[in-house]
Amino acid sequence: MFSRTENFKQYTKYYPIVSTLIAINFIIYVLTLLPGVGKLIEIYGVQVNAFIQQGEWWRVISAMFLHVDFSHVFFNMFSLFLFGPELEKIAGKARFITIYLLSGIVGNIATYLFSDSSYASLGASGAIFGIFGAFGALVFYTRRTMPMLRKLILPIIIISVIMTFLQQNVNVYAHLGGLVAGFLLGLIYLHPNRILSWRKQKMAGK
Repeated sequence: MFSRTENFKQYTKYYPIVSTLIAINFIIYVLTLLPGVGKLIEIYGVQVNAFIQQGEWWRVISAMFLHVDFSHVFFNMFSLFLFGPELEKIAGKARFITIYLLSGIVGNIATYLFSDSSYASLGASGAIFGIFGAFGALVFYTRRTMPMLRKLILPIIIISVIMTFLQQNVNVYAHLGGLVAGFLLGLIYLHPNRILSWRKQKMAGK
């Protein structure tokens, strides 16, 4: 399910939203390395709660596309590379991007609400955890019909949550907020009857 065997051309063709998100994150990371430009992006893009209090609400969105260093962006984008395609295939392009973006935004809003005004954060991990949450909803719906899916997905979610609390400099609120948001959106989008209806509509469109 999460084993990627496609070549580059196939991957970008089959999973255009995931591919675009990965490209955007890496492009923005490269821009942050440029003298002058990079500093401006960081100054106006990082989520700083004190600035959000002053009305700079865009930071809950822009921070999702910024990363501390290469290992940070690589780990998040590798997770998106592995886990994103299957969800994009199941949910469809529009629903996938909705899950990704709203999960990241909810995670950053949770960060704003539950941390102090001096707190600053950045990264796509809230959105990545939203993908995990959506898969959690899929497991809920298929718990009787597809027990193997539960055995595959639940360990990933559990380990990810445990590591959230064990690692240093991790935004716990973004992770948990994104996870919950993704799960709730998954309950809405991934009901088996809805998926069946989408597939019928897609076949009829052909």
